Amino acid sequence: MEKYVKAPLSAKDAKELKAGDYVYISGTIYTARDAAHKRMQEALDQDEKLPLAMENNIIYYMGPSPAREGRPIGSAGPTTASRMDKYTPALLDLGLKGMIGKGKRSDFVKEAIVRNGAVYFAAVGGAGALLAQSIKSSKVIAYDDLGTEAVRELEVENFPVIVVIDAEGNDLYQSAIKEFCSLK
Repeated sequence: MEKYVKAPLSAKDAKELKAGDYVYISGTIYTARDAAHKRMQEALDQDEKLPLAMENNIIYYMGPSPAREGRPIGSAGPTTASRMDKYTPALLDLGLKGMIGKGKRSDFVKEAIVRNGAVYFAAVGGAGALLAQSIKSSKVIAYDDLGTEAVRELEVENFPVIVVIDAEGNDLYQSAIKEFCSLK
């Protein structure tokens, strides 16, 4: 089913999304990869403030390529989400409502998704140039020294994703395998 949502993502919208839904996100989302997640965890460990409020926000696991002239960002494809798994439950417990990446998530991340009524989206890997067309602006808001792994605030319009794990714990990767095997 096709759905359109606004970011930040409300608890109501997150709960209504189901594994397999095609979703178009418009609004403000943030980027953070491995190094930024490590820094955020270090800040949490030292009772320091994070560079962004987690409440209802969406983090896109992406490191962009340099922008071409006239564009806010270069190629903007997803990175493998499991690399952020050890940091994710803490951010979900702080109110993070959505994550965008590619690939499977660990069981403890799935449990944190359900516990917090959040959602994990997949963006299509290899389609970074196409995904960048939905990004209307980009600015670094933290950890500039990390280069492509700095935390960025993105304004997106109809950013295309697929719900992989919904707030009830339904996992598209698992259900798709079961459905495929039942067709044999």
